Amino acid sequence: MIIFNVSNYNPATFILVGMPGLEQAHVWIGIPFCTIYIVAIVGNCILLLIMVERSLHEPMFFFLSVLAMTDLILSTACVPKTLSIFWFGAQEIIFPGCLTQMFFHHYSFVLDSAILMTMAFDRYVAICSPLRYTTILTPKTIIKIVTGISFRSFCIVLPDVFLLTRLPFCRTRIIPHTYCEHIGVARLACANISINIWYGFCVPIMMVISDVILIAVSYTLILCAVFRLPSREAHQKALGTCGSHVCVILTFYTPAFFSILAHCFGHNVSCTFHIMFANLYIVIPPVLNPIVYGVKTKQIRDKVIDLFSTKGTE
Repeated sequence: MIIFNVSNYNPATFILVGMPGLEQAHVWIGIPFCTIYIVAIVGNCILLLIMVERSLHEPMFFFLSVLAMTDLILSTACVPKTLSIFWFGAQEIIFPGCLTQMFFHHYSFVLDSAILMTMAFDRYVAICSPLRYTTILTPKTIIKIVTGISFRSFCIVLPDVFLLTRLPFCRTRIIPHTYCEHIGVARLACANISINIWYGFCVPIMMVISDVILIAVSYTLILCAVFRLPSREAHQKALGTCGSHVCVILTFYTPAFFSILAHCFGHNVSCTFHIMFANLYIVIPPVLNPIVYGVKTKQIRDKVIDLFSTKGTE
């Protein structure tokens, strides 16, 4: 029987390589990443400020504010460390820091998916049962929904942390990535990681797939209801209210599922391309969501114009 040193179970640090093969270009790659991150921070903060407006205290806008906060967590969990690797060569990350980054990255991803599912339900009620909208989605119900999906995401992701802390790390501490993610860290262990693979990969993905199925069902019912509306103007108005949400769904799930499928089956996909794409899916949705909602949603667009025109006249 192999007896591991206690220190092997809790390595002091890991080494995050960044993007293997592109080390010489790290400084230049960091510039667009930093720019996109700043735009995401500013856009989502403006979205949160606008949500304070009493005229926007509707369920859809409340869910949108939760989405904005989750997007900030998703990008902030990974991008600052990535930039420190690119610009300052700060490749070391302590074991607790790695676990913390991993937890918030996975937690915000699963919560983002749940919020999109909830927003699809909101659109379903608004279009299919407009007269009962305010009675179904009361403030108390909304708080229960948000609390429920937040707790669900927490319970799904937290076991990942404990599954990693039980593993012995007696080989390399080098992670060929820009941030810590569960399976990537587990593969450095010198032990059987079958439980990590089955739970850490399958359970969150199955939950996300169930969200996608419920979103698809919601929009199928919405389309059926829309095409039963009497006038073409009513068609356009109903579809317009869903347009921004559909765009956000596509920008979130398309790169995420591509990265997941490449991780599982894309053995011919280069490591550099996979890591680049994995980084894009943590910065592109957070930066696009405020832009899409700002352009597609008239109430938000008007509030943004009022906000900046007021500052301009002062």
